[in-house]
Amino acid sequence: MYEKKNRQSQKQIQFVALDDLVPKDHILRAIDEAIDFSFIYDEVEGMYSTSQKGNLGVDPVSLFKIVFIQYLFGIRSMRQTIREIARSFHKQDNCS
Repeated sequence: MYEKKNRQSQKQIQFVALDDLVPKDHILRAIDEAIDFSFIYDEVEGMYSTSQKGNLGVDPVSLFKIVFIQYLFGIRSMRQTIREIARSFHKQDNCS
């Protein structure tokens, strides 16, 4: 049977610092400190338009990091990646 949900919590604003979502001793922090991913900008320089027409592209370093994380943790799909991110977020949210 359908039960009407309390939607009041959807109207609340919550401020979250991205830095707080990843534990201080997480391997991703160590990787981020050890590897300077800015070299990727030079590698993809000719592949991104410099004109201001159309939608903005996704940051190439962010795209690379997503694929790197998928490989590192054995995640097979973008949907699964999103689920894992959401699960991690909810774990962090429930700890506070």
